[in-house]
Amino acid sequence: MMRNDHDRENFLPGMKPVLEMLEREPERVDMVFIRKGRAGAESSRLLDLCRDYGVRFSLVNDDTLVRMAGGAGHQGVIARLREASFMPWEQFLEQAAHAPLPLMVALDQVQDPGNVGTLARTLFAMGGAGLILPRHNSAFLGPGARRSAAGALERLPVTQVVNLSRAVEEARQAGFVTCAAQKVEESVNPLVEKLPLPALLVLGNEEKGVRPGVLKHCECSLCIPFRRDFDSLNVAQAGAILISCFARSLDM
Repeated sequence: MMRNDHDRENFLPGMKPVLEMLEREPERVDMVFIRKGRAGAESSRLLDLCRDYGVRFSLVNDDTLVRMAGGAGHQGVIARLREASFMPWEQFLEQAAHAPLPLMVALDQVQDPGNVGTLARTLFAMGGAGLILPRHNSAFLGPGARRSAAGALERLPVTQVVNLSRAVEEARQAGFVTCAAQKVEESVNPLVEKLPLPALLVLGNEEKGVRPGVLKHCECSLCIPFRRDFDSLNVAQAGAILISCFARSLDM
């Protein structure tokens, strides 16, 4: 798939520029793409830096790198840079209770940038405290997410954590009721029940849902009841409904 010029602004091609970025600002690097079979001291150094700083890397063929580079020389290496500005977790948690709607939304390995952008738009409009993303296996907050967010990602607090399970537990210890969107026997119907605040809501991967390791730190489960026989809503649709239910609870 060809990328437009705005999308290519997120890519940094070339071995030396990528090495310098990893050495100076590794937190800005979302992922490194390396040509399969590329060997040498610089390649070894690059992989060592990725491992040291927990930066994901992928071995790809040359055609993929050419499409990403858009005509620029890539020397077998391209880094994808983060666009989002992430707030430190401790600061994010400290200020969350003071939001108009004291609700944090954690996305457990949600992969679709459009869904993340749409959720950010809804959460910002409703006064939510912000989004929590795991560092690994989350959607890239690039142009796709920003288009869906319609300006919300530039204004909504967003934090990134290495261990989402630990972050959920720390939020619980800080006084937030931790909830997960899942269908189990004891799930609460958010359409009729008053939901607790301040709270943290975990929304799961589009196919697999919330991981068991994260679920064990959640105190309650929420499930939207369907009045017709239907499979499911996508994470952005379900999240919008649940965020609205939390907002309604402010006035109940």
